[in-house]
Amino acid sequence: MSASEKRSRHIGRWIGLLLIGAVACWYVAIPRVVVFYSKDGTKKISYVLNTQHVIVRGELLPGETAGDVGHIFPSDEFFMRLDWWNAKGLNRCVMIVPQWPTTEIHIDRNGEIDSSEGSGPDRDRLKVCK
Repeated sequence: MSASEKRSRHIGRWIGLLLIGAVACWYVAIPRVVVFYSKDGTKKISYVLNTQHVIVRGELLPGETAGDVGHIFPSDEFFMRLDWWNAKGLNRCVMIVPQWPTTEIHIDRNGEIDSSEGSGPDRDRLKVCK
């Protein structure tokens, strides 16, 4: 193998490592939203998480979590909205301003946002929907 071939392979490896590193940094830098439903919950809750028109629908059983990612460089029009409800008529909604690294939303056994000491909600990042 000639010196120029070795050099080409060496440069190719560095470029590959640089690209992998860039993707890893981008993945780590994106703010996340995680919704925790209390293990003491009595009913499943349904939810819709809307991240600037990218919609995730699902159901949470007691003790389960769900989430999504925000945008690393959000525009002025950026929004995240979480709607959740249950069969008993509970219907709630919050607008979320995600911040790095993770915004946590804890839903208590009654389906309300848990704001008790140590529950970990980021209340300053949540606004009730109008």
